[in-house]
Amino acid sequence: MNRAFSRKKDKTWMHTPEALSKHYIPYNAKFLGSTEVEQPKGTEVVRDAVRKLKFARHIKKSEGQKIPKVELQISIYGVKILEPKTKEVQHNCQLHRISFCADDKTDKRIFTFICKDSESNKHLCYVFDSEKCAEEITLTIGQAFDLAYRKFLESGGKDVETRKQIAGMQKRIQDLETENMELKNKVQDLENRLRITHVSSSPAGSVTVKSPSTDIFDMVPFSPISQQSPTPTRNGTQLPPVPSRSAEIKRDLFGAEPFDPFNCGAGDFPPDIQSKLDEMQEGFKMGLTLEGTVFCLDPLDSRC
Repeated sequence: MNRAFSRKKDKTWMHTPEALSKHYIPYNAKFLGSTEVEQPKGTEVVRDAVRKLKFARHIKKSEGQKIPKVELQISIYGVKILEPKTKEVQHNCQLHRISFCADDKTDKRIFTFICKDSESNKHLCYVFDSEKCAEEITLTIGQAFDLAYRKFLESGGKDVETRKQIAGMQKRIQDLETENMELKNKVQDLENRLRITHVSSSPAGSVTVKSPSTDIFDMVPFSPISQQSPTPTRNGTQLPPVPSRSAEIKRDLFGAEPFDPFNCGAGDFPPDIQSKLDEMQEGFKMGLTLEGTVFCLDPLDSRC
């Protein structure tokens, strides 16, 4: 790593080796953004990147946008850039991919580092704004490099390979989590579409007709208002249809109309029978009785 800062030989580091090797050192800063650079190192390279991102930030600030705040977690494995509240990892810059780190001598709040992107293999310059800790953050990254280099010499290079494998697995886990979230969103969208399709396909205002309840004899209760419909009973059989009453007058097998005493009138009998009936009616009015006699209409049997 090419360091743009100088450190005296007698100057001690700010943190213990255990804090950077087993844990991490957190810092809060404002993230101006990242931009692609042509070279992996150089003071002029980062100076141009800082100038470019500052100009873009002034334009966004004039539009009412604020500079986002981030949390930096520095360890011997790299520098993580997280969202402070949700702790979501926005960028994971592995230490062996960082090629340059520097703090701006003209602006004490600005510090930068250049990291090679793992996917595009492009060199990106990350620029941060910290009012009081810009130099301290730069020195902490330098200490992490120093400890990582010592561990590399002690392990004979095996530790670097292990860290690369761990970093690759972490990247794979992050990709799988992102893919899993996308699949969940797709499934939820499909469920919502299916629900909307089911509601739209059902006829509006349709009412389910319930079969009438039956009594203990498996019979449908009679209702004079309800229409007679072939409703199946519990045993699977249907009730016999009710014969409709015809308006036509029924006749017997000889073609004669049936006798109805309530519909008989005076004109329904022949004149001779009618005269006899009138005489009997007059006699009844005068006190005539039929005790001990047999009333017979033998001469009139010709009508039967």
